[in-house]
Amino acid sequence: MSQSVRTRPEASGQALSEAYDTALLDLDGVVYAGGNAIAHAVESLAAARAGGMHLAYVTNNALRTPDTVADHLTELGIPTGADDVITSAQAVARLISDQVPSGARVLVIGGDGLRVALRERGLEPVESADDDPVAVVQGYGGPELPWGRFAEACYAIARGVPWYASNTDLTIPGARGIAPGNGAAVEVVRIATGAEPQVAGKPLPPMHRETILRTGAERPLVVGDRLDTDIEGAFNGEVDSLLVLTGVTDGAQLLAAPPQHRPTYVDADLRGLLTGQPEVTQAGAGFRCGGWTATAGTELELDGDGEALDGLRALCAAAWTAAGDGVCRLDSGKALARLGL
Repeated sequence: MSQSVRTRPEASGQALSEAYDTALLDLDGVVYAGGNAIAHAVESLAAARAGGMHLAYVTNNALRTPDTVADHLTELGIPTGADDVITSAQAVARLISDQVPSGARVLVIGGDGLRVALRERGLEPVESADDDPVAVVQGYGGPELPWGRFAEACYAIARGVPWYASNTDLTIPGARGIAPGNGAAVEVVRIATGAEPQVAGKPLPPMHRETILRTGAERPLVVGDRLDTDIEGAFNGEVDSLLVLTGVTDGAQLLAAPPQHRPTYVDADLRGLLTGQPEVTQAGAGFRCGGWTATAGTELELDGDGEALDGLRALCAAAWTAAGDGVCRLDSGKALARLGL
């Protein structure tokens, strides 16, 4: 994928599971939400795997260990080994290990995923700022993480200890809705200390490096639900991406996406791995996909009928072309309402 400005979703004459050797799949909002499998995920992933596609699960959630994640996926009906799971905890542990001596103590603000990843890199997790840590690492600790853990991080940072964060996702999807993510917790420590962490997770290079090192992917396809992590991470890594609309991103956010947040492909859910992607073509002053034609005037307009996703793809072309390398600010409400999006 080139870094030129994307002005429309791309087409694929092959099923994506045939065009790419490895799917780098986000978990929350893509494969499951609140611990339960998202509709069509289990059977779609089984079919992609049976067709020869390698499936790797790449998550910014640093709470759980790869073993735990793999067990959960297997229970959902998606057979997975720990080696198929890459977490931001692993990425941040490698980042720290590149900068501190082997065996160094690291203050952990988060869950077991961080502790296991640090030990894998030859580092010693500790729980107190008084344990003489050489680094502080912060990752998602779940809704029950005690407030006092943030204070512990602040004490160490105030003494000059460098601070690392697994990721800065402000939100995390769950069964009951959208909840605060690790980024919200990082903001607490940032406000209290005035410090800035080194961040490893998507969309930043340490996570992409960790993923490629662990999977050996040659033609990877990033699959995610978030524009600011999954899709931007693919953009930064110069690989193609598929946005699925089962998580936090809605149609209006997609149409307003700046260049680094524009996915290569758009589909409703993981069934999109098993199909080709339709072409979006120029049609006079507008863009056509399926039975729909989209134009950008004083607002985004849509004419025609057919599959809602084809209409959304046409609208993306009109919006992104109008925006160029900026953000489309044209009203999209009526057009999206026609699609039920």
